[in-house]
Amino acid sequence: MRQRPFLALVALVVGAAVVIASPGAAADSGLDPEALRRAAELRDSAHAGSGAYELLRSLTVEAAPRFAGTPGDRAGVEWGLATMRRLGFDEVRAEPVTVPRWVRGDEAGWILDPSLRSVVLAALGGSVGTPDPDLTAEVVAVVDLDELEALPAAAVAGKIVFFTRRMERTREGSGYRPTARARGAGPSAAAAKGAVGMLMRSAGTSTNRIAHTGATRYEEDVPRIPAAALSHPDADVLEARLAMGDPVRFRLRLTSRYLAAAPSANVIGEVRGRERPDEVVLLGCHLDSWDLGEGAQDDGAGCAIVIEAARRIGQLPVRPRRTVRVVLFANEEFGLSGARAYGAAHAADIGNHAIGAESDLGSGRVWQVSSKVASEALPVVDAIATVLAPLGIERGDNEARGGADLRPMRAAGMPVLSLRQDATKYFDVHHTVNDTLAQVDREELDQNVAAYVAAAYLAAEAAADFGPLPPEAGP
Repeated sequence: MRQRPFLALVALVVGAAVVIASPGAAADSGLDPEALRRAAELRDSAHAGSGAYELLRSLTVEAAPRFAGTPGDRAGVEWGLATMRRLGFDEVRAEPVTVPRWVRGDEAGWILDPSLRSVVLAALGGSVGTPDPDLTAEVVAVVDLDELEALPAAAVAGKIVFFTRRMERTREGSGYRPTARARGAGPSAAAAKGAVGMLMRSAGTSTNRIAHTGATRYEEDVPRIPAAALSHPDADVLEARLAMGDPVRFRLRLTSRYLAAAPSANVIGEVRGRERPDEVVLLGCHLDSWDLGEGAQDDGAGCAIVIEAARRIGQLPVRPRRTVRVVLFANEEFGLSGARAYGAAHAADIGNHAIGAESDLGSGRVWQVSSKVASEALPVVDAIATVLAPLGIERGDNEARGGADLRPMRAAGMPVLSLRQDATKYFDVHHTVNDTLAQVDREELDQNVAAYVAAAYLAAEAAADFGPLPPEAGP
């Protein structure tokens, strides 16, 4: 096994503190010292070298890309079933999900003024195609949806709206949501003012000449206009040409279209608990990817992390009290189809879902553990945080939201645990052709497995309940 100097050093200082603090932790959390010791062993073993990278390599070679409704999507489902059966999970099954089917087709664009220049762009997921052969119109630039809303319709009608907001790079990934708002709502907001097309600076942080795709949403009561994201260098050029003051025209060509909905599945594998097998600790990821890359970071890494964590728990001589359930959700990227289907199929037993966690931010190191649990269960989360501390993970708050695929269950009252990852580099490759295995760091992936295996084991072993929480108004 590979040696980790960081872990070896911290184990002398913090790891020993876990043992020393165990009696107090046990008194507060209900976890006995043996459970805390076993969790630390799981943590250290995984961090020294796990099988997650090999799992991810297998997935990206055998099933990539895995866009909803495609042959790659179906290959991903078969991979999930075969892999968890091969690894000895107690129960492995596929639960049917119907997913939308959208085809990207051809995509191209040109800045026409003052001279012809081709650009790199990607159609937004769900975009309609352009009129045959192309759409050509003058460009009007706005920073964001608020600036578009302030413009009179006469300034927008018949033009292509270009959203220029640049995503901020942060460890928390907090720059993504404000930028991605235009991707989701921009086409309909522009069409409502008479626009004939929409462009945006990619919702990503790469400075390379690659474009970041992602889903858009059309409102029912406005025309559907074609929409695409520009690479950052091409967005820079378009902004510079507009800053010259003269009108700038853009030609856009998209042949994207919808096909009939297609079958897919959520893939589920379980490590059955010894005392309370009907109570579930849910470890989630999404099996699908966008159509441009291999989906190694988004979210093949997450699937490798949770499968490997559960596998290691399943190999223990004594299983934890509760069942650990891995769910590889279908079609998160293009509508949360798998999450909604799981929530509907398991509505009657959401109360048996003790707690859920989802890995869906690539392979960046986990740096914080936060939660959304009943106040009585906070000592258990504190104990989990103590065991995770040697990995460089700090204690967060009790306001976690969990991953996107957990929304229906969280809304129904399921408690959640969030192992927050460093997103500093994640949005360089997110939703791009560069989302490949080459972008994944093996040691960072192992650190994630170490965090998940220790946290999931303690959550499954804890005698205390984590909830339920009051149901929310909606997912």
